[in-house]
This record gives sequence, structure tokens and C-alpha cells, in this order.
Amino acid sequence: MGRIHVLSENVANKIAAGEVVERPASVVKELLENSLDAGAQRIRVNVEAGGKKLIQVTDDGCGMVRDDAMLAFERHATSKIRNTDDLLNIATLGFRGEALPSIASVSRLRLETRAAEEPAGTVIEIAGGKLLTVEEAGLPLGTCITIRDLFFNIPARRKFLKAESTELSHIASLVTHYALAHPEMHWELHSATNAMLVAPPVAGHSERIYQVFGKETLDQLIPLSALLPLERVGLPQPPPWRRSELEDPLEEPVKGEIKLHGFVSRPEIQKLNRNSIFIFVNGRLIRDRLVQHALTEAYRNIIPPTVYPVVLLFFDMPFTEVDVNVHPSKTEVRFRQPSILHDFIRDSVRAVLMKSRPVPAFMTEIHAGATASPSLTPGARDFGSSELQVMEADAAFALRAREIPPFTASLQFEGSGFAVEGNAAVPVARFGPQTFGGPGAAMLPSGGNGCSPELADEDAPVGLESLASLKPVGQIRESFILAINSQGLWIIDQHVAHERILFEKISKQRLAESPEKQQLLMPLIVELTPGQMAVFAEISDELNRNGFEVEPFGSRTIAVKTTAAGVTPGDVEHLLHEILEQFEREEQSLNLDRIRTNIAASIACHAAIKVNMPLEQNKMEWLLSELAKTDCPMSCPHGRPVVLRYSVRDIQRAFKRI
Repeated sequence: MGRIHVLSENVANKIAAGEVVERPASVVKELLENSLDAGAQRIRVNVEAGGKKLIQVTDDGCGMVRDDAMLAFERHATSKIRNTDDLLNIATLGFRGEALPSIASVSRLRLETRAAEEPAGTVIEIAGGKLLTVEEAGLPLGTCITIRDLFFNIPARRKFLKAESTELSHIASLVTHYALAHPEMHWELHSATNAMLVAPPVAGHSERIYQVFGKETLDQLIPLSALLPLERVGLPQPPPWRRSELEDPLEEPVKGEIKLHGFVSRPEIQKLNRNSIFIFVNGRLIRDRLVQHALTEAYRNIIPPTVYPVVLLFFDMPFTEVDVNVHPSKTEVRFRQPSILHDFIRDSVRAVLMKSRPVPAFMTEIHAGATASPSLTPGARDFGSSELQVMEADAAFALRAREIPPFTASLQFEGSGFAVEGNAAVPVARFGPQTFGGPGAAMLPSGGNGCSPELADEDAPVGLESLASLKPVGQIRESFILAINSQGLWIIDQHVAHERILFEKISKQRLAESPEKQQLLMPLIVELTPGQMAVFAEISDELNRNGFEVEPFGSRTIAVKTTAAGVTPGDVEHLLHEILEQFEREEQSLNLDRIRTNIAASIACHAAIKVNMPLEQNKMEWLLSELAKTDCPMSCPHGRPVVLRYSVRDIQRAFKRI
């Protein structure tokens, strides 16, 4: 008897469930995407025990007739595609026809649905992949799917689930960011008795960010909008298999455009992981290494390499330009023109960062409200609710959520965008201005303390162009320049400020092929490791173009005859070792842009003014003036901040004048 046999349908469904259903958030994702594909305008998600006991997704979409509701639980049954050509032009979030049968095979599922053309709805109950009941019922338009006891028939998989608070945080993050992606829709997320998110429709993405996270988070983000016409890049002809045999081949390149819009954070906002980077392609939430790398390149020399920005980006492009059929959970995609898209993202983000030129402010504890800066990712803890009044859904929609207990309120911190109950925190929607009242709040008049009138202060964002108007008043420990102007008190790190000035100067000289050099009296012999010698062979030409005259001097030594201006002879050996070690650690292949920026940054760092160095008044004035002329004065080439400003409003607040 042969060893190969066909798996039973039950086993095959559970294997498919292992690919599609990783955790409760995976179930929520599949059901949300089905609701979006159904044209829903209101979506409500209810969960219990982090989704282990209950997941209920209710929508007011088109619903299903009885026959379609039965077929929806057959494997590879879908209304989204019909033939292979449709796979290359997918306009929906779901299309595989695997989600519902996979989920039904590992849970107790109840489907309630009614289409507009049907007088009555259909109720289907399935447990562990086995059909239990099918009956008619009076139901409102739309669909409600209730999932209970996830992985009840696979105890081993259930044991691998994390704590309830962790699973709930993944669900909260998913629903929150789909709500951000679709501001025109009404979204609700409830856990047990708590309303975690209630977000009515708003006009646009910025209004949704303000609604969910508050003004503080919105102020930390820079809006971005860019357009890439596809005709301009000269796309090649699609291969023959992209077209039906009955159609004529294309005679012109594919036309269309790629629209990029969203928000990126200012350089001073830095996260320890990528959890605050969210990318949507044609409304689909994805994780993509190409986009991640482009963002890293855009922030290179602006933030340190070990931290990450907050990013919320939306791509609208022709469906033929992206292949979403490369991952079972549809979270990874493949782009038709990856290199062009990579450069488009990098250049667009870099341009808005350069144009913004924001000034980092002091992180003080003098504010009445919470000082913690909310992330775009909810914390992995249990969640509470806010003091907002939950808007009741219309009768038809509320009929589906009859199992959820009434909403109860708890405390909300002003300005944080998070509701808190005990040690819990979660983003919540806001419906109006928030006020704060604490002990002694009524003791001070809002316009001042009665001793003198409130000082005028500009509410508009301050750009670093005002650096030229600064008047230096001294140094702190001969390392930080203290300066003032009408916009407040400024502290400038003299080393990184000069480093930024030199970095841009060296970069411009390199492009003009005119680097400043200095001749050594005697050649300096530097010994290298075998790995460093291999790197030196690759970057020696670029070293020469940056003012170094270096040549091999034996099997493992090099002779340095000329160095870049500003680098002392005592620093030459250390500088070269630093540059070579950087590239020796690189996991990816070297590219010219990376080599140029790293060499320029290393030279600037060694040639810049050091800390613990006293500066004359005219030297400090020159430094501030030159810094104001740079393209990116907010951070040094290694990403550290250059300037901090203590605004007039902060000073007034500290002295209890406002």
C-alpha cells in the first residue's frame, strides 16, 4: 500500500486555518475586510476575553441571500474573482474564499445575514466545521458573524495564544487603524462592558486622527501628499499572460498614477520599534520590507538608526501595479515597479521633512494634563473607556448587538487621546473640546495671576529660519549654547550643530568634485584587518573624492598622504577604522549613496567643534547663522537633535501666568 493519501476535508480545513487564523486579531481582520467589501458604512466589533470567548462583527453592508450564505462556507467559494485574469486586477480586500470555512473549522460560528432583495434573513450555525442549523429569521439589512470559543477543538493552538490583554491590544490596534484608513465610516469596538473605540464619520484622515488620538498626536505629524504619473516612468508592456486571449494586446504603456498621502512624524518623535508604522495600499493594511526600507532611507541622518518614526501612509494605485496574492493572510504584497516606488516614497517623505524644518521642544512636566505622548499603537494591556457619550446606532444596526451589556464610563486624561481604567489605556474618539479641572484649578485666573497681563505668544509653528535672529548669551559647561529671541529660550548643542554644518558642506563639495584637503608632512601608515581591507577596496575611490589620498601599502596596510580638511592627524587612523567598520557590519550590499553619507558624516563628526570647548561671542553667532542656512538643521547626520526651544508659552505656564 502506498504512503501518500488524500487528507480529509476536516484536516485540510484545519491546516488552512493555521495559515489564515494565527490569533483572534486574524479573525477580526478577515471579517472586517469582508464587511468593507460588502460596502458597509457602519461596523461594530464586540470581543470578550481578548477574542478567545467571543468575536462579533456587525455591519450594514449588502448582506447575502440564502444560497450565497450556504456557499460562503465552501472552500475557495468567493464572489470576488472568476478566472486567472482577475488575480491580476484585484479590487477587493478578500478574494481567496478561504477565510470563512477556515474560521468555521476551529470555532463555533453563527451567521446572520439578509440581502436587500430578500424578505427574510438567513441564520446558519456551524461548530468545528460541521453544519448544525440553517433557518430563516427576521433580520435587518447586513451581516453579523459571531465567533465563539476560538480553537475549542484544537487545544494545542489555544495554548499558544497570549494573555487576554495582549490579544485585545492586537485587535484594538487593527480596528483603530482600519478606522483611520476609512474616515467616512462609523466604527465601534467594544470589549465586555467597555466602549474602546467609537468613531463617527468625519471629513478626512486628519479629522479622524484628531478624533481618535487628540490634538497632541495630530500636532506631532506632518501631512504628506505626492503624485507619481505612471506614463512618466515608462512602464514596460504587460506580459501576454496578463491579458485575455480574446483581447487585443496593448499598444501603449499602462496609464494611471500612484497617489501617496498620509502623515509622517517630526524627527523628535522616535519609537523603539516599527509598531507605529502603518501602510495601506488601496485600502489594504500591509507589511512590506520595500516600504520600510524606503522610510528608513528617508529618515537617514535625521533620526538615529536604532529608532523609528510614526508613519501613516496611504497608496492609491492601479490594481494591476500590485500583486496581493503572495501571502495567505494577504498582509504582504509585491509591486510591479519596486525600485521606482521605493525612490518615490523616499524622496516624497524626505521632501516634507526638509520643508517642515521643525523645532524640538522641551518635554516638561509642568502641564496640568498627562505628559505621555500617545503612540499610534495601543498598549498591550486591558482596556477601559472614556467619559464620552456613546452614540446609539440606529434601530436596525443595534438589533444585531443585543448581546452586549450597556456601556459604562471611566476617566480620560486631557490631551492624551487615551481612556484609562485602573492601569489600562486605549485610544478613544472625541466628540468635543475636553476640559481639565484638578486641585486648585479655580485658584488661578485663566488670563494670568493678577500681577501683570499675559504676554503675547505666537501660536504658529516655529521654523529654524529664526536661528539667524538668535542672540547667544553664553554656554552651559562649555558644551551647549544658550540663546534667546522673541520666540523663547533656545539651547543648541554646539558639537552636533557644527557637525550638521560640516556634513552639508562636505556633501556639496563632493558633488562639485572640489573637496577641501590638507597635506600630511609624512604619510601615515594604518594597519587594517582582512575584513577592513576588503571594504577599503570597495570604497577607496569615494575616500579619494572626499579629500583623502590613500593607497595600499602592503597586504594589510594603507598609506594616508592627504586627509579631509579639519581632521587632525591624530584622528585620521581612528576615523578610517570607524568608516571601514561601519561598512564591514553592513548586512546589505553597499550602495553609493550610503557610502557618501557615511563618509561625510564621519568626517564632519571628527572635524566639528567638540564639547567642553569655550567659544567666543562672535564664534557662537557665526555658528547659529551658518546652522540657519542648512537644509536640515533640526538634527545631526546621526539623528541627534541640534536645537531645543523653551517657548514663551511654556515659560508663562511654568510661572502660572496661563
